[in-house]
Amino acid sequence: MATITRDDIDNMEKLYRINLINSCSGYKSANLIGTQSENGQTNVAVFSSVTHLGSNPPLLGFITRPAVVPRDTYENIRKTGIFTINHIHQNSIQDAHHTSAKYPKDVSEFDQTDLKAEYKEDFLAPYVKGCHVQVGMRYVNEYVIEENDTILVIGTIEHLHINDELLETDGFINLAKAKTATINGLDGYAIPQQNTRYPYQRPKQI
Repeated sequence: MATITRDDIDNMEKLYRINLINSCSGYKSANLIGTQSENGQTNVAVFSSVTHLGSNPPLLGFITRPAVVPRDTYENIRKTGIFTINHIHQNSIQDAHHTSAKYPKDVSEFDQTDLKAEYKEDFLAPYVKGCHVQVGMRYVNEYVIEENDTILVIGTIEHLHINDELLETDGFINLAKAKTATINGLDGYAIPQQNTRYPYQRPKQI
C-alpha cells in the first residue's frame, strides 16, 4: 500500500496532485446544474459536489470555486435565485463532461452539445431533457470556505421530477435502475450496478 505524506503532497507536480486529491474522497455525485441569466441566456455545467444537507426543510448544497474569474452558474443563481440539478446518466456522460469546457458567457453549452433544455411548472431555470431525476432549486444562502475561498451554495427543493419506475413505495429513488453516473476524481465516470439496502440499525442487545 502506498503511503503519501503531507510533504509529498505539497511537492507533487500540480496535475498529479489535483487528480490524487480529487479522487481520494471516493465516488461523488454527477450532476448538471442548469441556470438562465436575467436576459435569458442559458447555461449548463457539470458539478461533482452536490450533496444532501437536510430533509426538513429539503436542502441541497454544492461547492463552487472562488469567484475571482467569471462563474456563470454562480452569477446566474445569485441574480435569478433559481437553478436546476439534473442527474447525469449513462447515455449523457460525454456531453455532460463537455460542459466543463470554458465557453464565453454568451455561448450556451446546450448549443455545443446534444443536451436539450426544457422548462416545467413555470420554473424559469432550464432542466436537462431526458435526465431521469430533475430537481428545481431556489437559492437560500451561501457560505465562503475561508481556507480556500470556495463557496458553499445552499438551495431548497421547489420541485422534484422523477421517472415513475425509479420511485419505490417507501420514497427511495433507485438510481441503479436509472443508470445514474457517479464521478471518480475529475474525469472518471462509473455506473453503479446494484443497490443493496439494509434496515435501520439499532444497538445490539448485550
